[in-house]
This record gives sequence, structure tokens and C-alpha cells, in this order.
Amino acid sequence: PYQEALMMEVAFVRNEIVTALEELSQWVKPERVKKPLVNQFDDCMIRSEPLGTVLVMGAWNYPFQLLLSPVVGAIAAGNCVILKPSEVSMNTAALVANLIPKYLDNECYPVIYGGLDISKATLEQRFDHIFYTGGSAVGKIVMEAASKHLTPVILELGGKSPCIVDDNCNFEIAAQRIAWGKYINSGQTCIAPDYVLCSKATQQKLVQELKRSIEKFYGENSKDSTDFCRMVNVRHLKRVAGLIDKNNVAIGGDVDESSRFISPTVVTDVKPDDAIMQEEIFGPVLPIVTIDNVEDAIEFVNSREKPLALYVFSNQRSYLDNVIENTTSGGCVANDTLMHTSLPTLPFGGVGYSGMGAYHGKFTFDVYSHKRSVMGGSNLLKIIVVGAFIGFMYKVLMNSSSLSSYFSKWF
Repeated sequence: PYQEALMMEVAFVRNEIVTALEELSQWVKPERVKKPLVNQFDDCMIRSEPLGTVLVMGAWNYPFQLLLSPVVGAIAAGNCVILKPSEVSMNTAALVANLIPKYLDNECYPVIYGGLDISKATLEQRFDHIFYTGGSAVGKIVMEAASKHLTPVILELGGKSPCIVDDNCNFEIAAQRIAWGKYINSGQTCIAPDYVLCSKATQQKLVQELKRSIEKFYGENSKDSTDFCRMVNVRHLKRVAGLIDKNNVAIGGDVDESSRFISPTVVTDVKPDDAIMQEEIFGPVLPIVTIDNVEDAIEFVNSREKPLALYVFSNQRSYLDNVIENTTSGGCVANDTLMHTSLPTLPFGGVGYSGMGAYHGKFTFDVYSHKRSVMGGSNLLKIIVVGAFIGFMYKVLMNSSSLSSYFSKWF
């Protein structure tokens, strides 16, 4: 859809570029550090220097944003960058491979275009940094390849991002923001709400509001909507469709393989051991797991791998604080979804199984910069201090009474 592509792909990368252009003169300035008295005449600083040649491996779900956003910071930091777009989103990959050489030096910023064999051959080379966005299975392969050369990495891996909904919240607003975050790009977003945790009573209210929100966004028949995306290919469609339990479908559940369409779907009364709760869904299917209270929700989240994002909806500040303070995730948003990624002054990244490292804005610049400690300057103050100390000790030693008095304090 046009609006999704404009907002999530083009505008996002443009915002990163604008931020870098406006702030780069400040980012590159040497950072002066605090100094003790003996170093007051020394020039002590931290310099940001390029790492060298870096590899950025993009993902297929947002093939433009997730490839070029880290590249902006890498170039700003002075690195050469090898770009590897995902072959799954073949049209965008071909476009990037065609356009980048027209506007950037192909020797400094080459585009590698190809499938699995090309990726494997690329990872055998030595880089000064590797950036990868995708699944944990390939993330392990990337990390193993990087370890052979002790190459640092950023891994953005995703996972099952929970959405906790309190009984005391604005259900209309909550449903609209959950539906938007879940069904944009047909659920193929690494930080999309993967499942909802709420009470039985809240589940009923939330389902009603979700139905209204879905119809408001995509009409009564989402298949005819020009604003609703499709699955990237048939293989991924079949995987997601296989997770839908028809007996528990409260909204949607329609699948059309020929057009790669899965309708916005809500599945209720889901059990923790159901198949849909064992892997990241990465599609337009939202399961709801019922819990009794916020303590159960927190325990549920903490019993699983650390998610890339966590969302919580409540009108109570104490409820929000309780969830935020007692859980861990890459990022956390109260009473909204996805929006933390739009702010370049907030780092975006995972923790634990959802990834390592963070970027966006200056954080990307810092990722691709070596922070070099530099000390230099005059030894004048050191000479003065050392000379004064020697003079003091000479006087002490020459004055036996003073020396005896000095040592009598301790013996």
C-alpha cells in the first residue's frame, strides 16, 4: 500500500538522513573528558574514527528501511559499506542494486545481489562490522561467521512481542493502536504485537473494539482494500495459515493462497502451549491469551525469551510502572505500538534472544565508530607537582624531629 510504503520505508530513511545531516557536525566533535589536577595541562579526549569496511544485510519485510537506515549512520561515521539486500523481496533488491551505483561510489558502497550462496560466500570474508536483520536461525550463522575474525555484530532478530491490556483502559484507543501495529504490512513487522495478554472480561470488550477498528481501517471486506498488504510469498502464507485454529477464530480467518491474502484475524482463548504461541507469527493473526491479573501477565512474559518490544495499555500509572519495572524487552511502549522506533534519539535493538546492539540516529553513528582515547600535551603541571612532592620529602627527611614526630603518629 502506498501510505505504508511512504511512511515505513521512504519517510523513515529520509528522517535518518535529515537527522544525520543536521547533527553530524556535533557527532564528529572530539569528546572532552574530565581530568584530575595532574592532567589539567594535557589534551584528553575521545575521538570517533571509522571502523573500516562494514557489511549490512537487509531484511525482506521492510527491504528499503532495514537496509538503508543503518547504512546512513555507517556512511556518516566514514566507513565503506557493502550492502546486501534480501533476495526474498526481489523487486526492491533489484531496484537498490540498480540505483545505488548511480548515486554512490561503487567502490566504496557496492551492492551484492543474490541468494543463499552469495550470502554464505560474503560471510566468509573479513569485515570490521556486520549488521544483520532477520530471524534467529540465520542470526546464529552470521554470528558464527563473524566470530572467526572477531568481528563485532548487531543482530536485530525479533521474537514474540507481548501486548498487555489492563481492565482499566480506553478500549477504543487501545484496539485502534493494537490493530494498526499488528496489521500494518500484513503483520510482517518484527515489533508487531505478537499476542495479547488480558483478563477474560477484557478479551470480550477488546474483540468487539478490534472488529470495529479493522472495519474502520480496511472496510467490511479487507481483501478489497487497497490499504491492506499481502504476504510476501506463498511459503510464508502457508506457515502463518497453519497456525490458525478455526475453532477459536473470533475475527477473520480467511485465506486465499492465489492472492497471498490472509484477512486480519483474531484468535481467542489461546493456550500457552498452542502452536501459535511457540514461534513468532509474522503475519496478520493476533492470538489472545487470558490471564487473571497483572502479576500473571508479568510472570508469563518473564517465563519466555526476552522480546524485541513490549506494549502495555492502562489508564493507571501504577499498572504501567509495574509492568515496565518488572519485565525486560528491547523496547517498551505504554498506550501505543511501534512508535518508539520513529524517534531517532531512542536506541532501537533487542536483548537476549531478540538480538544484540542498538541503532537509529546517533546510536548508529556510534556503532560504526571506534571511540579512540587520546592524551597529549604539556608535562608542565606534572613537573611542578612532582617537584613539590620531592621538595616536601626532602624537608621531612632533613628535619629529624619532624620525621620522628611524623612516624610517632603511626608507631
